[in-house]
Amino acid sequence: MNESLRRLIALASKVEMTPEDRERQRRSFAYGSARIENDRITHELVEQVADKIRPDDSAQSDGRSV
Repeated sequence: MNESLRRLIALASKVEMTPEDRERQRRSFAYGSARIENDRITHELVEQVADKIRPDDSAQSDGRSV
């Protein structure tokens, strides 16, 4: 591994994601994973479903579902 890559990995390991960042990444992952299996999946559909099943923010603050 070259030094540039080591430095980038070290910097990335210190990034703290906000709950909003985690939610955006969760939805993006869901879209990408579902889209592989079904080309009728849209971003809008993922957003609608995610809004319906989103865990109560007050239940846990670390982003894990209960």
